[in-house]
Amino acid sequence: MAGPETTRKEPGQAAAPPGADGGQDPAGLGAGLDALEAVPVRRAPLTEVLIRSVLPPIVAIALVLAVWQGLVWAKVTDDYKLPSPARVWAALRDLWLRGELLDIVWTSVSRGLFGFLVALAIGTPLGLVVARVRFVRAAVRPILSGLQSLPSVAWVPPTLIWMGLNDRMMYTVILLGAVPSIANGLVAGIDQVPPLFLRAGRTLGARGLRGAWHILLPAALPGYVAGLKQGWAFAWRSLMAAEIIASSPDLGLGLGQYLENQRNNSDMAGVLLGIFLILFVGIAIELLVFAPVERWVLRSRGLQERAR
Repeated sequence: MAGPETTRKEPGQAAAPPGADGGQDPAGLGAGLDALEAVPVRRAPLTEVLIRSVLPPIVAIALVLAVWQGLVWAKVTDDYKLPSPARVWAALRDLWLRGELLDIVWTSVSRGLFGFLVALAIGTPLGLVVARVRFVRAAVRPILSGLQSLPSVAWVPPTLIWMGLNDRMMYTVILLGAVPSIANGLVAGIDQVPPLFLRAGRTLGARGLRGAWHILLPAALPGYVAGLKQGWAFAWRSLMAAEIIASSPDLGLGLGQYLENQRNNSDMAGVLLGIFLILFVGIAIELLVFAPVERWVLRSRGLQERAR
């Protein structure tokens, strides 16, 4: 009975190229998969960035102004109820010439940013504890969700009674509005971290605070950043509610108090100007602070094309 044939390599015979026998080269296959996963990064020209990012908002603003001016010309209501864009611009110019515009904006922005940073310092460790300790999670998570759904303006009357009409009342309202959102965002981000990451971290010695800093927080960044954005939105809304209701000369003139003063004077142009300034600050913080952070998080996860 003949045995299986074997192929004998003669001296000087060239080796068969990898894959010639129908097999796969593991190194080549891995390189091909890496090439498929790699996302090409191309720095867009300045003109393309301007057309894609700057032109659409400008067109939208121009359209809104055109519709607004058309409603004024059509006299859909009395002039004092719907002032023209030119009257609102005149109110802005008058505020600038009096040297009050930057002071009003900075009074509110400084309060909002400081209160948000304090909320960040409180909400981050609170979110870590709620996410990792089962008993605390069962006890505190429903409370955080309830506080997050509670309108921020509801906290103004009790804080006025507790603390009086001062800056501490303002910061307390900001904290009560922002901390639950930051903590819930971090909890949601940690819940989405694959357990394999935690096991790998413990194997490498990342436990306790070291594991939280090097494993949990980096892996939970998308949910955490979303919570930060929502926390800032709640902080800014809470501050505006507090400034509108609890207005006093001792607190300084912020955007909320300016809005309420113009309402008391029945100055609709000033009221609209106050609304536009509040909206402008919110958009500016989003574009200058949170949008770059969000793009960095996406790029760090290989999502450059969507982050550009």
